[in-house]
Amino acid sequence: MEFKTNIQFRTETLKRLLFSIQENEDRIIQALYNDFKKPAFEAVLTETNYVISDLKNTIKNIKCWSKPKKVLPSLLNFPSKDYIYSEPYGKVLIIAPWNYPFQLALCPLIAAVVAGNSVVLKPSELTPHTSRIIAEIISNVFDKNHVEVIEGGVEVSQNLLSQRWDYIFFTGSVAVGKIVAKAAAEYLTPITLELGGKNPCIIDETANLKLAAKRIVWGKFINAGQTCIAPDYLLVHDSVKLEFTEHLKQEITNAYGENPELSPDYTRIINTKNWERLLNLIEPEKVIFGGQSNKENCFLAPTLIDEPSLESEVMKDEIFGPLLPILSYQNTVDLKNIITKYEKPLSLYVFTTNNYFAEEMIQKFSFGGGCINDTVIHFSNNRLPFGGVGHSGIGAYHGKLSFDTFSHKKSIVKKANWLDLPMRYAPYNDKLKTIKKLLKWL
Repeated sequence: MEFKTNIQFRTETLKRLLFSIQENEDRIIQALYNDFKKPAFEAVLTETNYVISDLKNTIKNIKCWSKPKKVLPSLLNFPSKDYIYSEPYGKVLIIAPWNYPFQLALCPLIAAVVAGNSVVLKPSELTPHTSRIIAEIISNVFDKNHVEVIEGGVEVSQNLLSQRWDYIFFTGSVAVGKIVAKAAAEYLTPITLELGGKNPCIIDETANLKLAAKRIVWGKFINAGQTCIAPDYLLVHDSVKLEFTEHLKQEITNAYGENPELSPDYTRIINTKNWERLLNLIEPEKVIFGGQSNKENCFLAPTLIDEPSLESEVMKDEIFGPLLPILSYQNTVDLKNIITKYEKPLSLYVFTTNNYFAEEMIQKFSFGGGCINDTVIHFSNNRLPFGGVGHSGIGAYHGKLSFDTFSHKKSIVKKANWLDLPMRYAPYNDKLKTIKKLLKWL
């Protein structure tokens, strides 16, 4: 499948996509609720409005992003003019996850289209209502040879990965990311892998504890913790741990009430399999708050877990759910010993009023991105790259970087004919001394 597009065509197509999403926003919100009871507020904030804003920004900037960029030429090539051209890769495969099934399918698709590629999108089979409306919108907006949605399960993904693509964009788990990378290696296909990890959240003794608790509860339990950049575990200075834990309990109650199962603002776990996986991570004697569950509707309450062993199940891998382990530390050595036990995380968060400490944490640890005195909000700024490092991901996107991700950068030197210096041509004779002197000044 190859579909050449010009800037005007891309712009008009994206405008039609924008109109269709706006027209169907209520249906998209309902589909997200039907899949895992995502509240309308969260659906708008993290899914539909995010995509609409991304589309508007992309349409506004498409001409600027697509224009060849003039760069300073090398004096060695005088006289010349040098440019970087953005060229579409060609045939792109996008495999989207289930946790933000609309946003994390549409945003990479928008980027691939604005860069001029043709796209096959594989949405998650775990969110069938959302996948269905995505397929409907795409089929109504795009020519099938330009953008196509292919629904299905693991076997469909395997079949797609066995084919040759010019670019693959995958969002999901580290385990599946390795499978995607292996498949891409067969044809040396460039990839972006948006994965995850155990994201630490540090609260030092100088932090505004009540505000920190409020912001952590929001960032952790939005989407019931099923967020790749959610705080995975807390590292709290031992001098403030007890006080901070009480603030956490109060903020959870403030957000979701005495019985979170009755809250209209609390999402469900995506399916029974993941619900059971999360339940198996809980050691009941370590639970100091929450822990209630209901298999019938895949409900699992916001749950605080006190001082689990680093060898416990809950501390082995990314949790991806509403379980929040609380560990204490005394000094930066403790922090280093715990954080570096795991692969490089997608995000890291620090709550402190000590600017030196905050900068030390930013410099000391390698991670995809993060915040000081807040959680997850770095994702919302399209001027910041979003992506991981090491096991938490390869590549990044958002804003112009999304366009760049799906574009090959082609280097062009346009050499003038009015002057042709003889220095570079053979026979070289006694030119070596002269060229050495010249190169020292370049």
